[in-house]
Amino acid sequence: MNYSKIEGHSYLKRDLKTNSIVNTNMSEYKEYVSRRKLKGEENEKIQNLEEEVASIKGDLDEIKSLLKEIIHGSR
Repeated sequence: MNYSKIEGHSYLKRDLKTNSIVNTNMSEYKEYVSRRKLKGEENEKIQNLEEEVASIKGDLDEIKSLLKEIIHGSR
């Protein structure tokens, strides 16, 4: 690929074929990938917690229903 320098930005290059701007700073890229991975793990953790809370709510509703049956059945 052919790149041209962008004045005032040492890590930014312009791809002459597509005219797009490319960041060639690998340390910034690695930081970005690391942040994206961490964010994905956080989202997965939140998803798991939401599913667990929903399951616990269902269990509590079932327990509540059974307790009501016991109370109303013993009268």
